[in-house]
Amino acid sequence: MQVLIYFLITLGVFLTMEAVTWLTHKYVMHGFLWYFHEDHHQPKYQGIFEKNDFFFVIFAIPSILLFYFGTVNGLNHKFFIGLGILFYGIAYFLVHDVIIHRRFKWFNNIKSPYLKGLRKAHKVHHKHLGKEDGECFGMLYVPQKYFNTYK
Repeated sequence: MQVLIYFLITLGVFLTMEAVTWLTHKYVMHGFLWYFHEDHHQPKYQGIFEKNDFFFVIFAIPSILLFYFGTVNGLNHKFFIGLGILFYGIAYFLVHDVIIHRRFKWFNNIKSPYLKGLRKAHKVHHKHLGKEDGECFGMLYVPQKYFNTYK
């Protein structure tokens, strides 16, 4: 029973992270921390890293702390909350940096209508070079209209 509870905690946190990402992207990255996100909206990246990569560190800190406090006195729910955040971070990296932005050329022939829809929605997001007037702030969930052309 406890394994099921830990699985549900991990899955629930993973799913909740989409809302956290949407809110953070809209109100923090396109808000008071625009300085770190701005270079991500420029047409050409300068070098391997962007200032925007700072957010990977910011999201990793709670996960690391939860791993620590979830194991220091025996395994508990905090570890699995951290695991949900970690899994979302891995998914974010693979979808956002590898599949959408092609920072790593690992998957060259994407045929999935879902992934094509995600790429289209993200392109719409990036048509705005400034922090205002943005749309499509999510990563794994985007409005249906971006998938309609790929059915």
